[in-house]
Amino acid sequence: MSATQIGFRARLAAWLEQPIIRNSIIGVILFNAVILGMETSPSIMAAAGPLILALDQACLAIFVIELVLKMVALGPRFFRVGWNIFDFVIVGIALVPGGQGLSVLRALRILRVLRVVSAVPSLRRVVEGLLTALPGMGSVFLLMSIIFYIGAVMATKLFGASFPEWFGSIGASLYTLFQVMTLESWSMGIVRPVLDVYPYAWAFFVPFIMVTTFAVVNLIVGLVVNSMQDAHAAESNAATDAYRDEVLDRLRKIEERLER
Repeated sequence: MSATQIGFRARLAAWLEQPIIRNSIIGVILFNAVILGMETSPSIMAAAGPLILALDQACLAIFVIELVLKMVALGPRFFRVGWNIFDFVIVGIALVPGGQGLSVLRALRILRVLRVVSAVPSLRRVVEGLLTALPGMGSVFLLMSIIFYIGAVMATKLFGASFPEWFGSIGASLYTLFQVMTLESWSMGIVRPVLDVYPYAWAFFVPFIMVTTFAVVNLIVGLVVNSMQDAHAAESNAATDAYRDEVLDRLRKIEERLER
């Protein structure tokens, strides 16, 4: 590759990273989200359907042009960045024709709104924090699965005879206990009727709620928050290192000029 091509790619990459370009893409993403929402209204589509569809295609064309420019600027390095692959897949789904058997892909066009995640650094940190927390969350989910399984077997044995719709099988018990964990109508809807038949049932439900709702769920939240803080710290350290390298490079150039 010639020096001219390398310089062109570097200038194009710098141009794409300018705040005005990035903010413009975010604006198009949000505008496209509004357009896609308007397409769900029969009255709006009847009044301005062709215009809305044309605007939607214009937004898609902008996304395609942006991706093409990024691929030209970065070359093979484009696919080394996970967020670029994410954008490529999201836009690629929108380009698949929604014909017979693929009409569901028309509904997937709303996934283009997810591009705002890759365009906004703060949202990227949140997603990266969630992904970083997944290994630790796997252990927590395994622990929760064991607790749910033990609880479902106990609930089926204890309450299944009188409440088969809630605890008649292990599957029904798992679903009911999940509802209890979310605290959705658990007291009057489930626990109170069970207590009327089994007065000792509180000794089962109270510890179950304490362990699952207030302990395990908060443990997951703590893992996510800790991972987000680590991702933010790593990004801050990278920015600090880049700034230090830039300052050192400038000082080196100044020293070279003085020596001359």
